Amino acid sequence: MFGIIRPCRHRLSERLQASWTAHLCGLCLALRDDHGQLARTATNYDGLIVSVLVEAQATADEGTGRRTAGPCPLRGMRTASVARGEGARLAAAVSLALASVKIRDHVEDRDGVFARRSVAAGARAVTRRWDRKSAGVASVVGFDTAVLLDAAARQGELERALPAGGSVLLVTEPTETATAAAFAHTAALAGRPGNAAPLAEAGRLFGRLAHLLDAAEDQEADAASGAWNPLTATGTDRAEAERLCRDAVHGIRLALRDVELADRALVHVLLAHETERAVERVFGRPGHTACRVGAEHDRGTPLAGNPYQAPPRHDPGQAPPQGPGAPVPPWVPQGPGFTPPGAPPPNRRNLLAGCAMWALLGCTCQLLCCEHDHPFSGERREGFCARHDCCDCGNCCDACQCCGDGSDCCSGCCDCGDCSCGCDC
Repeated sequence: MFGIIRPCRHRLSERLQASWTAHLCGLCLALRDDHGQLARTATNYDGLIVSVLVEAQATADEGTGRRTAGPCPLRGMRTASVARGEGARLAAAVSLALASVKIRDHVEDRDGVFARRSVAAGARAVTRRWDRKSAGVASVVGFDTAVLLDAAARQGELERALPAGGSVLLVTEPTETATAAAFAHTAALAGRPGNAAPLAEAGRLFGRLAHLLDAAEDQEADAASGAWNPLTATGTDRAEAERLCRDAVHGIRLALRDVELADRALVHVLLAHETERAVERVFGRPGHTACRVGAEHDRGTPLAGNPYQAPPRHDPGQAPPQGPGAPVPPWVPQGPGFTPPGAPPPNRRNLLAGCAMWALLGCTCQLLCCEHDHPFSGERREGFCARHDCCDCGNCCDACQCCGDGSDCCSGCCDCGDCSCGCDC
């Protein structure tokens, strides 16, 4: 999975989390049904925004466009309500075309394993097949994926012809055009032609944002490997790239105000808030030092006003507080199912039994997605995804305001989609 939109379950209400999961699973299943099992590897977070936009514009009497999907290992072998219909199929076609372009770029740049002739030949065959498949399914919903493939072809030409010191926006133009077309077509599918223009503007700016963030994230690695990078090639410094990204986020918010939506909550969170967090993930929060609880504890400088801060370091000449009344660090898991701090762990499994249990949990994806008993110690653990899906700061500060600056005023109020809590978005 790839993309700049990576919402954390701690920043979404229960309803929005269920809706996000429905679109993610719906995209994955649409790729499987229309293009085969291998195509499910093209599932990506940014592509499913197309499905979200189609559903958000649909009126209530058109139904939710959901179906019940069977058990899946990535959901802990549970059923779920997933998105279906033209929105999911369009998202699948767009995602497949984008994945094809990405693989083709890796082959041309001879990145990693794609430098091997056998791998490159197989990758080219896959991209040709995906191009045909995505074009066929997209035509069913009235979308021409040629605009995506043409944009990818023009991208290479622009990069080769770019003069020294040229504007970085010349390089992002093909991506902007492709995403604008995909966003605008959601208005046609939802029967709201008046939304096409503002959605095209939002898509254009989203494409610019995605391209610039990808370039900023890869700049150091590209410099080390000698690969072409738009920021380096155009002489654009990180301050200017950040300004362009923040302007794009603001422009997306302004464009969304002109879009008529039946339910704008999830669209608002993804395109108005998660885009800003994507910028902060790459460039950092303005005037803010990211808190990493463990690191701050090691330095002995817990942040003021942080309810999740580490306890003050004890005097080296004194013994650390111990016993039943001693404070428990907040990063130590507590509650039903977890071993109390200081208590002996449950009986450990032997090597053979532990390996067998580890294989069982791994094959059913419980190690990733569900609470489970540790294969060897038997201690209760959360899944990997639950422990790592949001912790840019080390302890979910975007949701819990552990940084103490009050900047995340909308973490718990945006279910309505209008952000009346005063964040002025």
